[in-house]
Amino acid sequence: MKNPSFEFSRAITRRPAASIIAGLRAEDMGNPSLAGMLAAHETYVAALKSTGAEVIELEPLDDFADAVFVEDTALCLPQGAVLMRPGAPSRMGEVAEMAPTLRACYDDVREITAPGHIEGGDILVTGREILVGRSARTDAAGVAQLAEIAADWGHSLREVFTPPGVLHFKTDCSLMDAETILSTRRLSDSGCFEGYRVLDVAEGEEAAANAIRFNNLVLCPAGFPRTAEMLSKAGYDVVEIDNTDCAKLDGGMSCLSLRF
Repeated sequence: MKNPSFEFSRAITRRPAASIIAGLRAEDMGNPSLAGMLAAHETYVAALKSTGAEVIELEPLDDFADAVFVEDTALCLPQGAVLMRPGAPSRMGEVAEMAPTLRACYDDVREITAPGHIEGGDILVTGREILVGRSARTDAAGVAQLAEIAADWGHSLREVFTPPGVLHFKTDCSLMDAETILSTRRLSDSGCFEGYRVLDVAEGEEAAANAIRFNNLVLCPAGFPRTAEMLSKAGYDVVEIDNTDCAKLDGGMSCLSLRF
């Protein structure tokens, strides 16, 4: 049986739309280039496909500038999918756009309902539990609803806290294998990963913490050579992908796909 934490047969992505220049961002670092995002997106999808996985490529959504970041709309588990309820009002409509695709893939699709809010970027599924980080986008009510659904499907869920000023929990961490987590020092120092093997990214390369383990590959943002070297020396097959434009919208490797 595949390990649900990093071994996948399918993924869902969505091509960026021209409206991406209106995407949300915590800090204005200039507008992303649509051409640059499309080129990086093609490289990303090709890497996923190279592992033998099927990639469902959805069309751009001009009405939703951030819709390329599909991970925030749902949580995909072996037993079913959970439609999220984003904490950013401008992103609420993305969930309804994603729902038909997930219902075609899963027999059991649940939903987070009002008043709770939760985004997929705050959820890390490990080999033993589901970690959910409280953040500006994910609140206690949303976490409580997800905990009930997870328990119904036989998963334990543990609430942790995202560092102040960090958008999502997975902005600062990612799963390398069932028991190994790549993390920023500011997050690992909180003690939330006690009992796991933790690999801290190199100082000054905190943005490298948002990576994904997808089957035999680890997809990392390019431009963080010390972290990439550390992962390679640890035995991981690293693929570096240009994240320059996504980073202007607080996006990273995990944000760009739903994996199941």
